[in-house]
Amino acid sequence: MARKAFEDIKINPPKGSHMEKVANDYLDMAKRYYEDAKYFKEKGDYVTAFASLNYLHGYLDAGARLGVFKVSTTEYFAFEEETR
Repeated sequence: MARKAFEDIKINPPKGSHMEKVANDYLDMAKRYYEDAKYFKEKGDYVTAFASLNYLHGYLDAGARLGVFKVSTTEYFAFEEETR
């Protein structure tokens, strides 16, 4: 599900703007948590892997709600279209 969410995200703010930096930071953090989740899963630490996935989706959801990510579907995000 996380991979599909990453595929759906497009950076929304204008290039060079402060909000583009915010979007890139949120996306970077989400990707780092994705890598953490894979690492902990490989180590057999499923609780920490699951926690990492929750943080990952927190960054993606926050970016989508703030409007710094443009998404084509709400299927992978914790909001409905009318709340954006």
